[in-house]
Amino acid sequence: MMREITRKAYAKINLGLDVLGILPNGYHQVKMIMQTVDLYDTVTIRRTEASGITMDVTVEEKTATLEADEHNLCVKAAKCLLSHAGREAEGLHISLVKRIPIAAGMAGGSTDAAAVFLGLNELLELGYSKEELMELAVTVGADVPYCIMGGTALSEGIGEELTKLPDAPAWSVLIGKPPIDVSTKFVYEHLDAAEDIDHPDIDGLQEALAGKDLSAAAAKMGNVLATVTEPAYPVITEIKQLMMQQGAEVALMTGSGPTVFGIFAKEEDCQAAEEALRASNLCQQVHRTHLIA
Repeated sequence: MMREITRKAYAKINLGLDVLGILPNGYHQVKMIMQTVDLYDTVTIRRTEASGITMDVTVEEKTATLEADEHNLCVKAAKCLLSHAGREAEGLHISLVKRIPIAAGMAGGSTDAAAVFLGLNELLELGYSKEELMELAVTVGADVPYCIMGGTALSEGIGEELTKLPDAPAWSVLIGKPPIDVSTKFVYEHLDAAEDIDHPDIDGLQEALAGKDLSAAAAKMGNVLATVTEPAYPVITEIKQLMMQQGAEVALMTGSGPTVFGIFAKEEDCQAAEEALRASNLCQQVHRTHLIA
């Protein structure tokens, strides 16, 4: 039996994000198109002689700190899977190398948890299917099942109702995270209080993506949460404008922010935009990447 396994935990962006209302349980009903990008954390799980779960975290860019305790979603995922499998006596050490911006709307914690579900299932030869892991993972976080699935997907309900979509082309993407933190609670509360909301056309976006047409897809992309976050944090708008000036087909905030992504038809334009964004000092983290299945 293996003693150690390492997996990549890929970040996500929202190509489209709409909020349809509040459910009776207090959660928000969403309709989103989620997309994996080739920016990832590294999760290593090692079996240990002593029972219990320990963890260490390395944040590569030193932009934030992250607790390595029972509150970390990696530990929660491991405990969840071990309990479900009746393997609570197992001893594990989890090492996380963090590259995805923290608290940035890119599902960084959720994708790390997804990597634990997938990696631990393989390490301990538990034999669960990906669908079974996704059903279990929703108890850890609403985005974790999507992160197990990956690729291009329609997300509904509270985020747990997933429909796999045809893979989007490997368009070039530039990601910029400004040096601010955004409260998701603040964003949703102010969205709920808004009277006139401009909802993105998620169905139209899905159709444009199926046609592999970047210009058509860019015209349909939108994030309803940006109507709250951008006015509160003007730097987000500045980053979007810079990306558009540098040739992006579209520039959009992901999740509740503050991270912005731009999609480019040409890799050379994306590279030039990366240089301009780094020179602007608007961002704490900048990554040039692309969409992946």
